[in-house]
Amino acid sequence: MAILKRAILKRAISKDASVVSYALDATDMVAEIERIHETSAVVTAALGRLAIAASMMGYGLKGEKDTVTLRVDGKGPAGQLVAVADSHGNVKCDVEHPIVEIPLNAHGKLDVGGAVGTDGMLSVVKDLGLKEPYVGMCPLVSGEIAEDIASYFATSEQTPTVCGLGVLVNPDLHVKAAGGYLIQVLPFASDACIDQLEKNIQGLPHVTKLLTDGMTPDQIALRLLDGLEPNLLDEATVSYHCDCSQERTERVLVSLGKQELEQMAADGEDITVTCHFCHKQYTFTPDELRKLAKKS
Repeated sequence: MAILKRAILKRAISKDASVVSYALDATDMVAEIERIHETSAVVTAALGRLAIAASMMGYGLKGEKDTVTLRVDGKGPAGQLVAVADSHGNVKCDVEHPIVEIPLNAHGKLDVGGAVGTDGMLSVVKDLGLKEPYVGMCPLVSGEIAEDIASYFATSEQTPTVCGLGVLVNPDLHVKAAGGYLIQVLPFASDACIDQLEKNIQGLPHVTKLLTDGMTPDQIALRLLDGLEPNLLDEATVSYHCDCSQERTERVLVSLGKQELEQMAADGEDITVTCHFCHKQYTFTPDELRKLAKKS
């Protein structure tokens, strides 16, 4: 199990409770993602954005053991990206191809959409402790992640949502700033409320600009709801958190079946299983494999 660098998440609500905003400063968390997965700059931005979105969406879950998994496969050079968050906002993630080198986009920025691709789907799986998980899917809009998240909420959950995500990576691959926000509008929100939100969003700088200018998550969460008499609802300290363990790895091996495990043991070599999310390694001797085979 690995619990790594922390990030600050704040949630605010309008006075009439018709709009909720989330804001997250994930600079240290995304830096840890870059360190663990050894990603190039554009993949750091793509995977970081997905992890930030997952963290905020996970924090919105109600059950202690609830989780949400975001999976993006746009047929781009980065391949498939996945981020998993729990109901505390802790997140872990993985990417198929961590090193992608492509030109900057037309605006001179990292071309996240080019790395992710647009020929595919965003899938959202919510494990809420029921017999079957909730699964929602929507076609990718831009591959830039934020627009795709907003599209998912609009089409699959019928919840008008504004999503802003950003990761600013220096030329030396140092993550200078990373964060995001969500604004979710409930069905009973008034037209005046929606008009005010539109004004707030139109004048809002990019989230990494807000962070580099020194704004805190609580200031951002309140600014999003400016004019709606907002109050801070709650806050959380979230982490890049991988929940792998020796026991979980053993259960994965047992699931391979008795014959497969006995063959691996007969080869006479230790085997090493590496966690995709944190790269921790678990080694099993032939004798340990034989014991696991008896449990299959």
